[in-house]
Amino acid sequence: MKSVVFLVLASLCLTNHSLVAQGWLPMGARSNMLGNATVALVDSWSFHHNPGAVAEITSTSFGVSYENRFLLQELQSQGVVFAQPLKKGVISAGVQSYGFSLYRTMRAGIGYSMRLGDKISAGVQLNYMGIRLQELYGSHNTVTAEAGILAHITDNWTVGAAVFNIGRAKLDDFADDRYTTLIRIGTGYTVSSKVKLLAEAEKHIDYAVRLKTGVDYQVLSSFSLRGGFATQPMEFSFGAGYKFKTVQLDMGTAFHSELGWSPHFSITYQKK
Repeated sequence: MKSVVFLVLASLCLTNHSLVAQGWLPMGARSNMLGNATVALVDSWSFHHNPGAVAEITSTSFGVSYENRFLLQELQSQGVVFAQPLKKGVISAGVQSYGFSLYRTMRAGIGYSMRLGDKISAGVQLNYMGIRLQELYGSHNTVTAEAGILAHITDNWTVGAAVFNIGRAKLDDFADDRYTTLIRIGTGYTVSSKVKLLAEAEKHIDYAVRLKTGVDYQVLSSFSLRGGFATQPMEFSFGAGYKFKTVQLDMGTAFHSELGWSPHFSITYQKK
């Protein structure tokens, strides 16, 4: 029975890019609440979304994240992120793990980001990637690269872009199977001191474009409500965030049109 369940889950994981993109997953509850339309958003979790945005982190930050996809124990993801501003630029590191004992993907990386001027910043990142499909294929490991850029068009309007797995690292010679190559282009607009709108187009090289949107509403100085929507497949998300001095707590859930609920949680520390 265990093997049957494993095969079903592995099949889902390998055929639906919204479940796991062979090495890349969005991280952090804030991003998940916003429909993961966060390539143009600056926060501690930018390490997992756009290396270019990391350059605008101004103080030491550290965070941990957890998501339970579709309330299945076998489809859990955990993430860690760290960023440290230097005299020039920001160095960052992060880890992401997804799956269970029979099927697991892992990504661990380190990046460097810097401002190229008052209006633009860029970053690069190297990732050690691993995937294990124990009973069928064993395991495979490789190194990939990603890069990103963030531009301020006006004081209220930002545009970001990021490319994951630039070199299209190969997973297996059979059917020329490769790790995910993902291109994301998005924008963020600050309507007021309380409301921020986000939109993004995500293109997996083997799938149709996925469109994503998000709204971040700061109800109080320390409390925010957030919501998001994505297509291909259709997914809704919502939740709330609370900030206490240097600690940010985010908690929410996403609803997949076919597979159900995915609760998520993250806690982030950012030094003053």
